[in-house]
Amino acid sequence: MLLSGPESPTGLTLLPETHIVVLRASQVVGPYEEAWARLRRRNAGDGAWSMPRTVSLITGPSRSADIEQTMQIGAHGPRRLHIVLVDGESGP
Repeated sequence: MLLSGPESPTGLTLLPETHIVVLRASQVVGPYEEAWARLRRRNAGDGAWSMPRTVSLITGPSRSADIEQTMQIGAHGPRRLHIVLVDGESGP
């Protein structure tokens, strides 16, 4: 999940051809519903509940067959996605 905010404007969701993500193993969830539940809990903690204007879910290399029914990799996002998992507790 990429969240928009003062430190991360929506333009940062335009990803390079190779996107590298580093995250704690404890941040990995199964279904999307758990990711949304974590986001809601995180944003409700300060008393002034608010959601980011934009939430982008990057699930893997972009693919599309919309153009002449030919499979294109990286048409709407990264061509390659690398995820580096780090042991440890999740932060704020």
